[in-house]
Order: sequence, then structure tokens, then C-alpha cells
Amino acid sequence: MKFSTFHLFHRADGQSFKEVYDYHLELIELAEELGFDGVRLAEHHFRDYGVVPNLFTLLAHAAARTSRIRLGTGIVVLPLHNPVHVAEEAAMVDLLSGGRLDLGIGRGYQSFEFEGFGIDLAEARDRFNEALEVILGLWTQDVFQHEGKFYKTGAEVSLVPRPLQDPHPPLHVAAVSPETVTMYAERGLPILADPAATFRKVVNAARTWTELSPKPGELVVARTVYVAPTLEQAREDLARFEAMFDRSRIFNEKSSPIDPKTGRAAQGFEYYQDRYLKGGSVSADFRWEQLEVIGDPARVIEQISLLRDAGFANLLCDFGSTRPLPLEEMKRVMRFFAREVMPAFQREVR
Repeated sequence: MKFSTFHLFHRADGQSFKEVYDYHLELIELAEELGFDGVRLAEHHFRDYGVVPNLFTLLAHAAARTSRIRLGTGIVVLPLHNPVHVAEEAAMVDLLSGGRLDLGIGRGYQSFEFEGFGIDLAEARDRFNEALEVILGLWTQDVFQHEGKFYKTGAEVSLVPRPLQDPHPPLHVAAVSPETVTMYAERGLPILADPAATFRKVVNAARTWTELSPKPGELVVARTVYVAPTLEQAREDLARFEAMFDRSRIFNEKSSPIDPKTGRAAQGFEYYQDRYLKGGSVSADFRWEQLEVIGDPARVIEQISLLRDAGFANLLCDFGSTRPLPLEEMKRVMRFFAREVMPAFQREVR
């Protein structure tokens, strides 16, 4: 099992944008120091939920501040971008980082962001699939031309620069719904499973992918992660974290895949009907039993083993991206996990 850290770059009340960037860049450097395999950054637009609109710009900066750790996106929302730009920028970051880029991609889901770009959320899946075709074509063909429903190159073009990794940086597609997992498993594209899905759903997703994929791949699962010295302390801290943050700021109409014309889930997002609107009322017991990797070291190791045995090879750890924890406290959380949990899985590799 590999371990990576997730960085939403959520801006808490009273924080400046620079403070948010400085906070997470310091944690990225710490992740490398502690032996984490990678980091992944989230793209968001138009609100404090996440304040990194261009992941490649920030990853290029992170590449200069690190030397070993993998640098990933989690995720690039392809329908909001020209895929030619994505292929170019990803290739450039791959070069600048010495071949350390991991490209996580997805169709997105936040209606508020799609409205801001004037893009119909119901087109998200078709736009995503066509954009992926363009990116792979540019990465793998010396000369490429595309004319589709949403994107076209016009003339034949060659990608400059080209990625350092051959044939291209590893790809992971954000997926957890059965339909989406099946679609990309059949193409052999590894998935990045959603942190808001239950253990049962992500385990089923991994098993489905493994059964259907024509080739092996490294599956990634994102979870909120917290380990404390005792179960009692972990329970107390869970309650403290919940009291620190209003979850309705994340799970609300702006973050839900709702078609503004109907007030219902947009076309292609039926699986998620009401899911994000219900997020604000998730109970502590539900989070403890079904959603988060949390507890003392023994319990956390057991939960991670469950995910590993289901077929996941990389745990993307969100140590509290929406919790306004002071920097030194967040560092203690990461250090404790690296010391008490990671060695149990690193011994397996040796």
C-alpha cells in the first residue's frame, strides 16, 4: 500500500489566499520528508471551498520545492478546460518535476462551477470522454488531429513539449458509481474512488474494476484519515473536528450536481441525487463506522488493510482539509500517522 496526502486548499475564515498556499506547501514538503509516496491537489472555482483554479501552476511550484514525492491532481475537471491545454501543461509539469506527475481526472459535479463557466452540467460526461480522447491522442501520436462535438484542433498538431514519462503520466479517473467504474474498467483506466462514498461502495468499486479491467492498474482510494493514541481520544477529536467546521459549507446546493432548470440531479448524475444535500447531517457514528479511516493505530491499520485487500494500492489521505487546524497540529497528525501506521504496510513490501 502506498500513501499520499490530499490538499483541498480550503480557505478558512480569516485566512488570506497566500496563507492558504503557504500552509499546504509546507505540508507537501513535510509529506516528502515523512516518506509519503505522493500528494494530490484539488481544483475548484469561485468560492473558498478550494482556492486552486489551476493545478499545474501550483504543481510546477511544488516540483521546485521537492525532489522525490509524486505530484498529482485530484482532480482536473476536464469539462472546464480545453484538453489541448491540459495535455500541454501536464507534459510541462512532468518534465519540470523529473517525471513525477500523476494525472487524476474527472467530469466534475459542482453545478455552481459549471454555471460560472457557462457549461451545461448535463454535458459533463460527454465532454470528459472527448477531452480524454484528445489528451491521449496528443500524448501518444506524433501528429494528431481531432474534430468532435465539443473540441477540435483544426489542423494537425504535434504536442510540444512531450511528457517525460513513457508513454505518458499515469492516469486515474474519479469514479465510484457502478456505471462509471464499469465504463473505465473496460478501458483499463484505473480509478480514484470518492472520499464521500462509504467503505462498502468503494470496496465494491475496486472489485468491479478488477473483474472487468483487461489489464492491471494501481487503484487509488481517497479517505478522511485520522489516527490518535487511543480509540477514546480519536472519538473525542472527531467530535471536536465536527464542532470546528460547518459541513453545510461544503455539502449544499452549490456543490451538488443539480440541474438549475429542473432542481433535480443533472443528466448523468442520477446516482448522486440528494447525496450532497444530505452531507451536512451525516452523524458521527456514520462517519466512524462507514466513511472515515479513524481510530487508534490498530483500528486504522485494520481499515486500511480492508481497502488494500479489496484491490486499492494507494490511500489518498485527507488529514483534515476542511478543518482549520493550526499548522503545527496538522504536522503532528501527519507525523503520528507516518510513525504508527505506515510502517505496518512498508514492511510488507520489504
